[in-house]
Amino acid sequence: MSQTAFWIAALKIIGINVILSGDNAVVIALACRMLPAKERFWGMVLGAGVAVLLRIVFTLVVAEAMGYQFLKLIGGVLLLWVAVKLLVPEDEGDEKIEAASNLWKAVRIVAIADIVMSLDNVIAIAAAAETAAATLDLAHASSIKAVLIGFGLVTSVPMIIAGSALLMALLDRFPILVWAGAALLGWVAGDIMIKDAALARFFDPALLEKLHYPAAAAGAIFVLLVGALIRRSRNIAAMEEPMITRAGHIGDPPKKH
Repeated sequence: MSQTAFWIAALKIIGINVILSGDNAVVIALACRMLPAKERFWGMVLGAGVAVLLRIVFTLVVAEAMGYQFLKLIGGVLLLWVAVKLLVPEDEGDEKIEAASNLWKAVRIVAIADIVMSLDNVIAIAAAAETAAATLDLAHASSIKAVLIGFGLVTSVPMIIAGSALLMALLDRFPILVWAGAALLGWVAGDIMIKDAALARFFDPALLEKLHYPAAAAGAIFVLLVGALIRRSRNIAAMEEPMITRAGHIGDPPKKH
């Protein structure tokens, strides 16, 4: 097996993963933006590690499950939920929550989102690795494919971390970008759902192809609307809470002295 050919194939895998990891960097940045400064680095490292590990598992094991009916519909709904959760974080007033639990909560969000988003990405990575492995050594194609995938994805971790750090800095400076990131996840969710094999049983494939962009746009709009409604309802509820006065009684007017 030519070493030059192997490295060329590995670089192709790295390139594909970097291109496809833009959404992962967005999720990591959104999930880690509320962490304390000292926790952010580990949030990015663990988030990127989880993203790459899941992508390796999916590429090697689960790529063939892409054709299963309802898999993408369920995954898309899950991703919509993740996107809305990122727009409507839990109340920050509970001081009993330790930083470590917040860190693992951020990693969990990254894992859930990446499980869904990796479903499409692994097809391109697996196809590139399979083609390259067959070209290098057909007799040992399976082993070469596994090595190429593992090496290519693991070496892309620093690039994902760098992208996440850049996005997090932008989110700190321009908080409105949080909405743009959540909308992107909604777009990906709609795009995934319209490709589910179950829909082909009820709709013409040509129609589904035409609905590709409308479905993605609908996912983005859904996330923004639901996120805005939940935030608005929380703000109204907070404003309607009775005031605790200096007298210590809820709802009583302050005493005049």
